[in-house]
Amino acid sequence: MYLKAEPLTSAAFLPYGEVIECPRIPGRTYFEDALANLRPAARPSLSLIVKAPLTVLPLRSTTMERHQFSSQSFVPQECGRWLCIVAPHGPGGGPDMARARAFLCTPDQGVTYGADVWHHPFTVLDREARFVVTMWKDGTSGDEEFVEVPEFTVEI
Repeated sequence: MYLKAEPLTSAAFLPYGEVIECPRIPGRTYFEDALANLRPAARPSLSLIVKAPLTVLPLRSTTMERHQFSSQSFVPQECGRWLCIVAPHGPGGGPDMARARAFLCTPDQGVTYGADVWHHPFTVLDREARFVVTMWKDGTSGDEEFVEVPEFTVEI
């Protein structure tokens, strides 16, 4: 299966969460619509991640993940382009890869995946990247779930 990465826009990404971008003029923007914690005992988690870029293109993968009870946000501190790959739920409950979408994100864009949204593990393209990652965790297996899917390829 082949996916062609499309530019990340708020409208296109809305079924999966929220695009995070700084305001174009001085001021503050709040990003609250996609934030979710569906477990009362979960605590906020803030982490910093440094990720090496892909060394081979196009991306080929057989992995998707979700955080069933928590949103997960990726906010760039320093990066080049990066990929955001999402899929809706299929009839069997896992990701429906036939309806998956790939988004090409710019260095000034972040995202919040809504709770229970299937997405590909964090992938950067041009150079090493640094991101702030936030989510809710309670230390159980419900914090994150990884599944194997039929191989797919993402073209930039």
